[in-house]
Amino acid sequence: MHFNLIIMLKVKNIHAGIDGNEILKGINLEIKPGEVHAIMGPNGSGKSTLASVIAGNEDYEVSEGAIELYEEDLLELGPDERAHKGIFLSFQYPVEIPGVTVTNFIKTAINETRKAQGLEEMPAGEMLKEIREKAAMLNIRKDFLSRSLNEGFSGGEKKRNEIFQMMMLNPKLAILDETDSGLDIDALKIVADGVNKFRNEDNAVLVITHYQRLLDYIVPDFVHVIADGKIVKSGGKELALELEDKGYDWIKEQI
Repeated sequence: MHFNLIIMLKVKNIHAGIDGNEILKGINLEIKPGEVHAIMGPNGSGKSTLASVIAGNEDYEVSEGAIELYEEDLLELGPDERAHKGIFLSFQYPVEIPGVTVTNFIKTAINETRKAQGLEEMPAGEMLKEIREKAAMLNIRKDFLSRSLNEGFSGGEKKRNEIFQMMMLNPKLAILDETDSGLDIDALKIVADGVNKFRNEDNAVLVITHYQRLLDYIVPDFVHVIADGKIVKSGGKELALELEDKGYDWIKEQI
């Protein structure tokens, strides 16, 4: 457990929805550097909506509340600006980009972020060294880096690639939205291992998952359960085990 007094992300009474349909109905959440938070809940409860709203997905309309990263208002910023500030979102269904290699995508993403921060482009030699080091950590072969982004990738390859992007971009807050969806146990372990290598006292991770099994490998400091657009219960990692044992109907009975 961490006792950092600085709050990295503050979500205050967020109400948000899509096409006039309110999905989030007053979410409050605080994340400090060095922490791992897990969001669990049944399908349709608002888990992925929360991830999208924090990352700035413009399909969703925020009607009330505030989201701050180190006390800076994020709601005024677009998704690209939020990414440049250090918000990373791993998608449940990553898009394919034919003709753009994994390496070129990473180079562009890093240099765009550096440009937004007023920095020079990363020297080619330094970039190559970083790519090799992070690829080795995730058991990514050299030929994988020259493939078109996500084109023809298996589910496990797509997820591994996203964790690779996360490690290269080194965000302040990494949001993993059901990154365990459709993964076999070997791919799950590789993804979790990458997240655990990424974790340090200066960053934070928000894991959104339907299943407890991912949390065997990425151990959270806090678990929050969303039902009907609200966080209805929070606790330590043992809460995830209790959910696994009793099911989501048990949570609904607590409301």
